[in-house]
Amino acid sequence: MTRIIAGAAGSLRLDVPKSGTRPTSDRVREAIFSTLESWGLVDGARVLDLYAGSGALGLEAASRGASAVTLVEKHQQAAQVANRNTGTVLGAFGGSGSAPRVEVVRQSVQGFLDRAGAARWDVALLDPPYDLSEAELAANLTALVPLLAEDAAVLVERSSRSPEPSWPTGLAPVREKRYGETALWWAEPI
Repeated sequence: MTRIIAGAAGSLRLDVPKSGTRPTSDRVREAIFSTLESWGLVDGARVLDLYAGSGALGLEAASRGASAVTLVEKHQQAAQVANRNTGTVLGAFGGSGSAPRVEVVRQSVQGFLDRAGAARWDVALLDPPYDLSEAELAANLTALVPLLAEDAAVLVERSSRSPEPSWPTGLAPVREKRYGETALWWAEPI
């Protein structure tokens, strides 16, 4: 079962696609958001969730106080699930003016990044399929660099058997943590 852990939508259950995604465990999501909150990067943040799947990472950020969340997912079934989950999470705000803006974009990650224009994000979460090539991930990270706010954080979630991402010019690694089969790599703009 996937659920929102904390915030306005805390404990709400989320749907997950029947196949093709690998939801981030509650334990790992809690670790991700504990880190982000300790860095002061959730409340009021603009969050980009790439390879969003069900939207659980970005919607957790919305529940915890992010002001805007963009979920990017190219697969139709997963994007439909992310849309349903967005409605569920936003419903927890009861129509109040404090609800974040959440957008689901059905497009490839690289296509989205290549056309994002002048957008600037405070937090970028990349949880690609484990079979995504290192070259594709490197291209994603390179395209992401000019779209980040000055004090942004970038998270890459991969298999613990994967190598560290190839960080492009403009991003510096700051932390690595492993949770069983999951590895988290953090970076920041330089």
